[in-house]
Amino acid sequence: MPIDHVGFSVTNYAKSRDFYAAVLKPLGFKVEMDIGGEAGGGLGDHGAPSVWLSPSKTVDNRVHLAFTSPDRKTVDAFYEAAIKAGGKDNGKPGIREQYHPNYYGAFVIDPDGHNIEAVCHKPE
Repeated sequence: MPIDHVGFSVTNYAKSRDFYAAVLKPLGFKVEMDIGGEAGGGLGDHGAPSVWLSPSKTVDNRVHLAFTSPDRKTVDAFYEAAIKAGGKDNGKPGIREQYHPNYYGAFVIDPDGHNIEAVCHKPE
């Protein structure tokens, strides 16, 4: 499963968005999605965000790491395996329309508090 995107918290979303847009522009990145509010937004170089910025009052060292899944069944299997291995639920498998209509993901918290996700972007 390739890495789909990585995310981290920032204390000033607009400032960080503008900073990363400028810094990553030479690498071909641009703001791909800007939801704002608590959701934040992301930058990428292929039409979808691969670096996600999440607004937060404080910045912690926890990371959000999302893996690309080939299908929804694999997202479900990822979630079940993670829970069985001791992960904590952070979002059962399902559609997340705030990202796009086919965004099917599942989220778990690993033993160190990192938010790990599997996501499928394909329609059923």
